[in-house]
Amino acid sequence: MIKHYIEKFLTGDKVVLRKITKDDYENFYTIEDVVESRLLMNDGIPFPPTNSDHEKFLSEVNPEKDEYIFGIELKDEQIFIGTIAVYSVNWKNSTCHVGISIGAAYQGKGYGTDAMKILIDFIFNYMNLNKVKLQVFSFNQRAVASYEKCGFSLEGTLKEELFRFGKFYDIHCMGLLRKDWFNSQN
Repeated sequence: MIKHYIEKFLTGDKVVLRKITKDDYENFYTIEDVVESRLLMNDGIPFPPTNSDHEKFLSEVNPEKDEYIFGIELKDEQIFIGTIAVYSVNWKNSTCHVGISIGAAYQGKGYGTDAMKILIDFIFNYMNLNKVKLQVFSFNQRAVASYEKCGFSLEGTLKEELFRFGKFYDIHCMGLLRKDWFNSQN
């Protein structure tokens, strides 16, 4: 049993989660600079960030502040395709939030779903948390479908919380409990 966990640690069917190195920074900048992606994941004003903004973001992620970010790499080709993160860890209530960003060329191919499943397994089996939460924009149906494949369910909706494309949109709050994850794995 232990050997299985060691062999599968941060490895899925299609991708591997690993630490981000300076060698990944240029690819990270390219992925994060795509306006369409920024509009799908960030609720702030979609002003284009500079490379120093990106580097500052990466350098400020800190496990000592209960923030964890992984690079997503294609398992066979060893190509960096995005990032996935755990943040806002609440040890008292045993919850956290997650987020993911994948390069446009790699979206819609199951890589994000695979990466999220690896991260969920890490959260429940190594961080020992009870609930994973996320927020997703209502118009991002591809992301909603991916999260549902991972076991997340809709817990609430923040009505007209986001202004994009000249109108207001809802933000869906989704969650996944530890017991539901383990029940789905059997």
